[in-house]
Amino acid sequence: MTRFSIVTTLTFVRAPLVLAGCGFALANLAAPHPALLAAAVLLMALSALTDLFDGKLARKWRVASRLGALADPLMDKVFYLATLPCATFIALWCEDAVHASILLALDVVSMLRDQWSSFLRSVGSEFGADVRASFAGKLRTFLAFPIIILVHLQLGLQVLSLRSPAFEGIPLAPDAAVWTLEGFLLLLTVWSGAVYTARFWPFVRRAAHHG
Repeated sequence: MTRFSIVTTLTFVRAPLVLAGCGFALANLAAPHPALLAAAVLLMALSALTDLFDGKLARKWRVASRLGALADPLMDKVFYLATLPCATFIALWCEDAVHASILLALDVVSMLRDQWSSFLRSVGSEFGADVRASFAGKLRTFLAFPIIILVHLQLGLQVLSLRSPAFEGIPLAPDAAVWTLEGFLLLLTVWSGAVYTARFWPFVRRAAHHG
């Protein structure tokens, strides 16, 4: 296996890992068990770690490619598209309307931001712009992945507390702390979208007068 193949595999394996993690998180609803929750959190964490190592290895081994630059943000989007709706569904199942509402808002804003940034990248690529992730995008991903994983851990423990007598009364993080983290992530998502807009807006203006 070549170094390029290893880096590319690390990038694309993020999707099946996070989808499997969400599958275990939902299985924990049907048959609550600590092993299912542990598997869900572990797989999501492994998925997040691929985002850290694929880029570092690509730079270290000098196998960075345009495919990797385009695939990396796509795999990030898969992470959000899988984990946030899954978390919203679990919060609804737990009859936690406030938490579900916050997660739904985060889900919608994240999808809008990601689609908008993809559009901006597409326009920029028409003019040879550098479409690699900006610092704002990298920071958002770096902080969002662990926050989302912690949210899933909290929700999974909540499911165990509600459904399994052995875990009734299990200590949970305060709701206010979880909501604060999610609110911070919401603001970070909006900010990163604004940074991308400022970066690519000149290309949008050029495209409006192109041809």
